[in-house]
Amino acid sequence: MKTSGILFSILCLVVGVSQTTLAYPPGVGILTKSKSCLSCHANNGPWVDDAKTIIDILDKETMKSLRQPDGSFLLEVKRGQQKTVLTVLGRIKDDDAPSPYRNAWTYIDPTRIETNSLSKFAPGWTVNLQMSCRVVGDKIAGFEGARMTVLPMTVQPLDDAKDAELQLQVMLTKGESVKGNAKEGMIGNYFERKVKLKVYE
Repeated sequence: MKTSGILFSILCLVVGVSQTTLAYPPGVGILTKSKSCLSCHANNGPWVDDAKTIIDILDKETMKSLRQPDGSFLLEVKRGQQKTVLTVLGRIKDDDAPSPYRNAWTYIDPTRIETNSLSKFAPGWTVNLQMSCRVVGDKIAGFEGARMTVLPMTVQPLDDAKDAELQLQVMLTKGESVKGNAKEGMIGNYFERKVKLKVYE
């Protein structure tokens, strides 16, 4: 990963923490009780076509998609071991719409959104990058010509980890939100996917 990409991701997280409910990247369940990105942002962008939208999770070792026949994603991890996946978001090469500028996403256990815990990931699982925002422009084999972002996330089931179900909440965006009114100044489209965590011995 390029140093500039790491610094940008860190900056996004710092900005999110410093602006309370005006957070970007997502404040969903972290800084607020908001249940989705649409609590603050408008769903008014030109990227509504699912067929041209890339939302994928790849096993970093095999580079294979973890998508299941029903459209959900399955992360199977042995207890105590780590697994790194790549969150791949964007638009395909043959797309007439203007390219998104920045993608934001969060993996969140919806049952924990209203709890007081800072971590809203599945209980008993550690994660190093639950949420992020990233400027479009990454490249990865199998998605040649696509306008996209790619970032790794490592998860690990601890002794008390159980099978769990997450939401992957995604926003493709362009422009900058107006401070105090996140529905102005930035266009975006919201997507949601189901992610299943399975621990085995």
